[in-house]
Amino acid sequence: MQWSVLFVFLGIVLALGVALFFLLKDQSGGARMAYALAVRVGLSIALFLLVLLAHFAGYLPGTGVAWY
Repeated sequence: MQWSVLFVFLGIVLALGVALFFLLKDQSGGARMAYALAVRVGLSIALFLLVLLAHFAGYLPGTGVAWY
């Protein structure tokens, strides 16, 4: 489970770097940059759902701090 979270996080960072590259070097209007940012948003949502699922499955234990 930890490896899955790590790989998705690295994918998010990679997509952000690709978007930065296209922002600086691409002259076509930013369509590829927008696609890279959309991939990053999708991976971020997937990471959130993966962490949520891991918590409810018991792979990530809670801290014991009460929610108020």
